[in-house]
Amino acid sequence: MTTSAVRVDAVRKVYGSGPSAMVALDDVELTIEPGKFVSLIGPSGCGKSTLLRLVAGLEPADRGDVRVHGVTPAQACAAKLIGLVPQAPALLPWLTVLQNVSLAGRVNPGAGRRRAAIEDLEERTTGTGPDMRELLRMAGLGEAMDKLPAQLSGGMQQRAAIVRAFGLRPDVLLMDEPFSALDEFTRESLQDQLLDLWDELRTTVLFVTHSVSEAVRMSDTVVVMAPRPGRIVDVIDIDLPRPRNQRLFEAQRFHEYEDLVRTRLHSAWRMTDAA
Repeated sequence: MTTSAVRVDAVRKVYGSGPSAMVALDDVELTIEPGKFVSLIGPSGCGKSTLLRLVAGLEPADRGDVRVHGVTPAQACAAKLIGLVPQAPALLPWLTVLQNVSLAGRVNPGAGRRRAAIEDLEERTTGTGPDMRELLRMAGLGEAMDKLPAQLSGGMQQRAAIVRAFGLRPDVLLMDEPFSALDEFTRESLQDQLLDLWDELRTTVLFVTHSVSEAVRMSDTVVVMAPRPGRIVDVIDIDLPRPRNQRLFEAQRFHEYEDLVRTRLHSAWRMTDAA
């Protein structure tokens, strides 16, 4: 039987204690199969980023269980199974783009071995070899490899951060609103390039977003969350053909899924206000 890429079982997370305690997550259940792109969407305070941090092993759950390919998040991190793309690109300013994306592989020489073994492929080059260069070209950074981060736009810096994460070939890639600080045009351009990379590598992705259209466009599954307490209120499978390009925005079925996700979000808010 295939092991789930991510499994969250009856998880509860509380910050603080006593009367001031805040329940960030309550009785959260989620299963993500290998190679799927899953988005978490919901209003601020619904626990999206908290759930991502639990899967990343950055915080423990107070109750319940989190597994990444059958092991704890701490074990998954030690085995280099998890990659993380935060909101800010966090590139080293004194290194070029190529050096930045290659550095992670040099300091994590074990990264990607599990996927390579499973796929019966040779390990990807973790230095400055052709694989990192190829990924940079796929992300539209072929002409920027030798530039410093300060010479790049915010969108280009975030592309480099995404390439850095994919280049390590993690089994699970966690992305915490990576496009939230970007303008709409740049955001859609980066969506294109992220989907190109994902179509090529088929890494399992757990993606946090506030954007309904972004969630529908990118995902195999959209997980709708609600606050007070943070919980999952619906799981919507997105049955749209891939690859997904800009023409998808013109498709009636795309807008039907947008309407469905918005309806579920509004319903969740009404349930919260009535509680």
